[in-house]
Amino acid sequence: MSQNTPRLRRTLGLWSIVGLGVGYMTLTTVFDTFGIVSEETNGVVPTAYLVALVALLFTAISYGRMTRVFPSSGSAFTYTSETIHPNVGFLVGWTSLMDYLLLPLVNALIVRTYLTSLFPDVPEWIWVVLYVAMITLLNLWSMTSTSRINGLLVVFSTVLIVVFLVLAWNALQNGAGTGTPFTTQPFFHDGVDTSSVIAGATVVCFSFIGFDAITMYSEEAKDANTVPRAIVIALLIGGLVFFVAAWFSQATFPTVEGFENTDESLLPQMALKVGGQFFQILFTAASFAAAVASSLSSHASVSRMIYVMGRNGKGAVSRFFSFIHPKTHTPFNAILFVGAVSLLAIPLSLDFVASMINFGALIAFTFVNVTVVVYFVFIKKDRKGPAAILRNMVLPVIGMILTGVLWYFLSDEARLYGAIWLGAGFVVLLVITRLFRRPLSVRMEDEEIAEVTGEELGQATR
Repeated sequence: MSQNTPRLRRTLGLWSIVGLGVGYMTLTTVFDTFGIVSEETNGVVPTAYLVALVALLFTAISYGRMTRVFPSSGSAFTYTSETIHPNVGFLVGWTSLMDYLLLPLVNALIVRTYLTSLFPDVPEWIWVVLYVAMITLLNLWSMTSTSRINGLLVVFSTVLIVVFLVLAWNALQNGAGTGTPFTTQPFFHDGVDTSSVIAGATVVCFSFIGFDAITMYSEEAKDANTVPRAIVIALLIGGLVFFVAAWFSQATFPTVEGFENTDESLLPQMALKVGGQFFQILFTAASFAAAVASSLSSHASVSRMIYVMGRNGKGAVSRFFSFIHPKTHTPFNAILFVGAVSLLAIPLSLDFVASMINFGALIAFTFVNVTVVVYFVFIKKDRKGPAAILRNMVLPVIGMILTGVLWYFLSDEARLYGAIWLGAGFVVLLVITRLFRRPLSVRMEDEEIAEVTGEELGQATR
């Protein structure tokens, strides 16, 4: 590649990337889905989060290993293409693209709901257009600026979650719910069955989507060790926040009796019950901030995935999506495309979009575990000794099994829409390969993505 060709810049430090991953996960989601999961699991929401965390931890390890081998922004698409076959990689990338592409749209839908409730006389489409334009412009500006703003919003939402926990503690001490935070009832009690807990885990799995998207920043990380560490740290931080928040919420509200419309976000109602109207306003603002942080992170990551898929294709469309702006060093056209898709938040409903999200993510998680086995066991032939067998076979196979179980418990609607999207991807693959007569290729960027000044590196870690 020519030295004059615009490239992504290595400006992101460890905590910048961790912040993007945590922001992607939208920490306040635990309150948004509390009613749905509490009913699904018969009142053991923390257990559902713990099951999902354990299942995804094995996959996080696999992501960390593969991003060291292939430090590309293409994530599962690159790993599968390089170790199995480019055509399979395309289908995995296409399937996971559905989830990554829809997450910015989901956040736009959530924000539209918040703003419409506050300003019912303003047409909903205006909020969507203004919000999507803001997120798109911030991502076009620079990755460093996006990271900074995301960090501030994550801190704000985290502080308000801590305030909620303090208020819930006081409420429990005063006899609310179980009457004490020191109880095992939120974890397990009579009437709880394993299948319901796993079904609940498939719902809360949506909350964790974001740790894997960290791999999209591989070509903007300062060194090769940054992304693997950030993946595990972000997953553990998110899991801890989700588990603790779910524990206090479930202890304070053992059932969802007394709540209105549990199929929608219970966050405003929960905030009102534990802290009054003023705290309700603050906590809703925190949820809004979390949605913005998730929008920034998800918009940034999916645009980089589209950029890498475009970079590895041929023709005018591929050249369009692989364009890097010479001044901002961002995937300019890919960012604009994600913004255009996010405008679908105007006609679509949250239920429809959410039903399609987890399908592709779990497919990608499964294949990342598969690529660990294929690469290290069959390509590198690293399979001698107990340590190698544990590292290269046992751990990724456990990850495959656990994500497979979560996939099995997805709703029929999610599997149907996911299968339709996968079928569309197969048709696209037939077209771009001319019925498999023209092979796809995977092109990795050079080891050195772009030089940055010491000042820029310092700013990126602040």
